[in-house]
Amino acid sequence: MNRVANKVALITGAASGVGRADALLLAAEGARVVLTDIDEDAGRALASEIGDAALFVRQDIADEDGWRHAIASTLDRFGRLDVLVNNAAICPVGSIEDTSLDTWRRVLRVNADGYFLGCKYAIGAMKGNDTPGSIVMMSSVAALGGLPMMCAYTASKGAVTALARSVAVHCKRSGYRIRCNSIHPDGIWTPMTQALMPGLDPAELGIGNDPMARMCDPRDVANLVLFLASDESRFVNGAELRIDNAQLVSSL
Repeated sequence: MNRVANKVALITGAASGVGRADALLLAAEGARVVLTDIDEDAGRALASEIGDAALFVRQDIADEDGWRHAIASTLDRFGRLDVLVNNAAICPVGSIEDTSLDTWRRVLRVNADGYFLGCKYAIGAMKGNDTPGSIVMMSSVAALGGLPMMCAYTASKGAVTALARSVAVHCKRSGYRIRCNSIHPDGIWTPMTQALMPGLDPAELGIGNDPMARMCDPRDVANLVLFLASDESRFVNGAELRIDNAQLVSSL
């Protein structure tokens, strides 16, 4: 119950879905958690549910001043930062022919710029720590293959994956005790997924019991986030870890 005891973790997009599952599990395992999201009501409700070990900060991850504020609030409340979970994202549907330049730029601004800023400011906060730090980047199997109906999202997650590798090597060569890894889920049954698949009965997805299932539960992702946040993964750095029930390799 104390796999991340005394660590301070900042989780973006923490008000729902995978971010919420991450926050609950990290807190249950001893971490103090900073929850950021644009959904103030849900974010504050989750912070209240967790208790004194949680702080909610309203944040638009694409805004640089928002990152400065989130990091400063973390340091002011808890005195340090040990873990960043870059999780928040948007996922509009559209092929290369359907996607407007405005949509493309909006997705890249949130999903790529937001993660870049998170890494930049988290490294600044963590590099002087006397204990190891970890940056967890939420990517997607889309970055390893291709989803034609999610053109901008796929490109943004490709950027996230490459950024994670760059950050891992930079921190290693700089002598910082900060690891950076990317997680690549296939489908996750979250509010964002449900909005893309209205009317679908989750019982039909076979989550957790059908060996052919493509959809997982947010807790399945949170389990891997916990491992990467903990010192158990101290030699895992620059890795691309899939959570896809062998979906990607099934096409070989």
